[in-house]
Amino acid sequence: MIQYKILNLSKGTVFLEDVIIAKSFFARLKGLLGKDNLEEDEGIIIKPCNSVHTIGMKLTIDVAFVDKNNKVIHIISEMPPGKLSPIIRGGVYAIEARAGTIERKQLNIGDKLEIIESGLK
Repeated sequence: MIQYKILNLSKGTVFLEDVIIAKSFFARLKGLLGKDNLEEDEGIIIKPCNSVHTIGMKLTIDVAFVDKNNKVIHIISEMPPGKLSPIIRGGVYAIEARAGTIERKQLNIGDKLEIIESGLK
């Protein structure tokens, strides 16, 4: 499986170090279901995606929705299990990460991101 990093170009920082991309229907459907824990710099990109859910999940997560220009357009901090996000107009993909990551890494609406390949896992 190919691993990716997400860079925050607006701040010159690495947002997440250990990311996978869920592109297929089944990978997007599964997302983080079944995960008991996420490491600090671990996450998933769900693409395409303009809405997420945490139904059946065990984790509280942070979610950032990103547009076609790789700019963050909507943030949900600490989304608990059993919830459904609103549909985010203009959302092309969503990044799901451990709860608290968005605040800790100071990700903001308007930040420009870049996804780069970082190797195989």
